[in-house]
Amino acid sequence: MPRPQLAEFMRRMEPGSVAIIPAAREVTRSHDTEYRFRQDSDFYYLTGFREPDAVAVVAPSREKPFTLFVRPRDREKEIWNGRRAGVEGARERYGADEAFPVEEFDAKLTELLDGAGSLYYRLGGGHAELDQTLIRQLSRMRMMGRRGVRAPQTIIDPGALIHEMRLVKSDEEVALMQRSADIAAEGHREAMVSARPGMREYEIDALVEYVFRRAGAAAPAYNSIVGSGANATILHYVDNDAELKDGDLLLIDAGAEYEGFASDITRTFPVNGRFTEAQRDIYQLVLDCQEECVRAVKPGVTLEGMHERSVEILTEGMVRLGLLKGETARLIEEGQYKKFYMHRLGHYLGMDVHDAGAYHVGGRPRPVEPGMVMTVEPGVYVAEDAEDIPDKYRGIGVRIEDDVLVTADGYRVLTDKAPKRVEEIEALMAGGRKK
Repeated sequence: MPRPQLAEFMRRMEPGSVAIIPAAREVTRSHDTEYRFRQDSDFYYLTGFREPDAVAVVAPSREKPFTLFVRPRDREKEIWNGRRAGVEGARERYGADEAFPVEEFDAKLTELLDGAGSLYYRLGGGHAELDQTLIRQLSRMRMMGRRGVRAPQTIIDPGALIHEMRLVKSDEEVALMQRSADIAAEGHREAMVSARPGMREYEIDALVEYVFRRAGAAAPAYNSIVGSGANATILHYVDNDAELKDGDLLLIDAGAEYEGFASDITRTFPVNGRFTEAQRDIYQLVLDCQEECVRAVKPGVTLEGMHERSVEILTEGMVRLGLLKGETARLIEEGQYKKFYMHRLGHYLGMDVHDAGAYHVGGRPRPVEPGMVMTVEPGVYVAEDAEDIPDKYRGIGVRIEDDVLVTADGYRVLTDKAPKRVEEIEALMAGGRKK
C-alpha cells in the first residue's frame, strides 16, 4: 500500500493535475567514489523509497495514480553496489500502481502529462537536467495541440503542499523524532563524561558519531560543531581539530538522523568538569533565557514573538554583566545585542534539520500549532577581541538548544535527557571521572 502521506498529498492536489517528484541522485565525492547516499526528504516522505535516480509520478484522477520509475534489477551491479528493489519491488514493496525502468521516463512523458491541467514540479530544485527535459517536452506538446495533445498550462511548486504536510507531525513521526532525540542526548552525555584536557575536538566529534551509529542512527543529521574555547564563538565552526584545554568551555551542536528524522541539540560544558565564575555568569544567563522561552511554547505563539522575548532577556543580562551599557530598549532598537547574539531563537525541525514550512502566512508571523517541532537555542558569544567588556568574559561562547514539540496544551521537550543545568552537568562529569 502507498504511504498515507502520499494519499493525503493526492487529496490536496488540484483535480486533473499530475505531480513529478524526483529522488536524490548520487553525488561524486572524489574521482570514482560517492558521498554516502541520502534520499531527498520530499521524495522519501511521499514514497518511502530509499534508492537514487528514481522518479515518482502522481496523478490522482487516473485509474493508476502512483507510478515509480526506478533503476531496474541488474545482477552484476547489485554484486558491486548492493541490492535494488527494481520494477517488481517498486510495486510489491512500495505500493506503486505501475513501475518502469527509469530509462523509460522520457519516452513516457507525453503520455504522463497529456490532459493534465496543472503540473506539480519544482523548477530549480537541484535537478537541472530534468528541468530541461520537462521544458522541452512541454514545448513539444504545445506544438502537438492540433493532434489533440494537451500540455499542462500551469506549473506549481509541490512544496506548497508537501511542506505544509511535513510541518505538522503525526504521532508516528513524533515517535521517530523522540527516538532521534534520545540517541542524540546519549551522544551528548557520553561527550560530557569522556571529555578531558589534552584531547582534540575531533576525538569528541568521532565519539558522538560512534554513539549515534551504535544506537541505530543512519548518520549525524548535519555536520557536527565541536568548538572549544574561543572556537565556541564561531557559530558554524566545523574544523573540529583544536586541543581541549583545561579551563575552557566546549560547545557541541550535534544531532542524529533516525529513520529520516533529525534531532538538533547544543550543549556547552567545561572541559575540566567545573564552570568558572565567568563561565557560569554567561551560561546561567543563556540557560535562564532558554528555559523561559521553552516554557512559553504553546499553540498560538509565534517564533517571532519568542525570539523578541529572547532578545529582551539576553540584552538585560548583557547590561547586568557589563557586556553592554545603556537602556535595554535603546540597545535593542539599535541592534547592539547582535554583537553577542547574532542568530534567531530557533527553527522548524523534522526530516531536515532546518525543516520545511512557512514561517509567515499572509505577511504575518505564523502561530504554532500542535504537532509542530521547533528548536529553542539562544546563545551568547563573546569574541576574544571584543572591545569595552570585562576581560573575564572574552572568548566565552555558550549556546543551549532543545527540540520542543508543540502539544495541544503546551509543549514537550524531546531532548530533556541531555543535561543542561550547571549542577547536573558538573555531577555527571564528576561521576564520569571517578570511573
